[in-house]
Amino acid sequence: MKKIISLIVASMIMFVLTACTGNDKATEEKPEKLVISTWGFAEDFFREEVYQPFEKEHNVEIVLDTGNNADRLNKVRQGKSDVDVIYLSDYYAQQGITDGLFAKLDRSKIPNAEKIYDMAKAPLGEDYGPAFTIAQFGIAYNPDEVKIPITSWKDLWSKELEGKMTIPAITSTTGPMFLDAASKVSGSKEFNEDQAFSQMKKIMPNVVKEYGQTSEFVNMFSQGEIVAGPIMEMYFASLQEAVPNAKFISPEEGSYAVMNTVNVVKDSDQKEVAQEFINFILSKEIQEKSAKAKVDSPVNQDVVLSEEEAKGLTYGGEVINSLISLNMEFVNKESKTWIDRWNRELAK
Repeated sequence: MKKIISLIVASMIMFVLTACTGNDKATEEKPEKLVISTWGFAEDFFREEVYQPFEKEHNVEIVLDTGNNADRLNKVRQGKSDVDVIYLSDYYAQQGITDGLFAKLDRSKIPNAEKIYDMAKAPLGEDYGPAFTIAQFGIAYNPDEVKIPITSWKDLWSKELEGKMTIPAITSTTGPMFLDAASKVSGSKEFNEDQAFSQMKKIMPNVVKEYGQTSEFVNMFSQGEIVAGPIMEMYFASLQEAVPNAKFISPEEGSYAVMNTVNVVKDSDQKEVAQEFINFILSKEIQEKSAKAKVDSPVNQDVVLSEEEAKGLTYGGEVINSLISLNMEFVNKESKTWIDRWNRELAK
């Protein structure tokens, strides 16, 4: 009888211990998922220096959804993703805002936004995401193949460059910027579509082909198919690897600001931690690491770089404040008209 009672007591103790252990596992806090939509470049840097520290600090698991601007935005538009945070160039981010895809931000949750350059704080309106980096769109050329130094946008119309250059496609992020440059070269102070297209017709004999991907520019430049063209400074290092004497210049009429933004998707169920992530990537620490690794140009004004560290980056108030910023709402409103007209009048 004693043995039976002992077995019953032992069984009860085991049951209680098992139940307690089960409850501990049930109540153990599992990391929430934060899905980030981004381009996918420099993944090793971002994983080690950005994602892992944020995961540890906020007990979240970051999941990446990678691809180009258009494809990733379309997935959100079509409801085919569970993205919480999305990185986009300002051109595509404006499309997302127009389509009502992004949540309005609570700026009090993003105090680091106050520490970034004014141009970057709210490029598409106070309700939406800041620019976490700014690149300048200027001109690269090979001085060994160009007799007269290039100093302005109008120099790209020189007969010396006939059949020797490339320009961005109108459907690319920088296509509308070059169209605006053409308007300026025509002599118009304000953007004039007719004068811009008239000017573009004059430059087409110089154009070998339009590029949609920056890698196309790099390949043509390195193989000597082209000697000049408009490009974002952030890609200039790749050109110099192939052509060490290559030069990048900010045209005297002004370079253009290409702003990469970060937004919270409207349907996200992780809005709080998503805004904490935006604040995190705007911090001096992350901005400085990203700049020194030559991944992104910093917008946090507290970041101080040496001349060597700043090489190839769009850095400093003087440079950033000199950049031309297009009205992306206007650009997106007119883009279909420009694309149709470009295909009719200019496409080769």
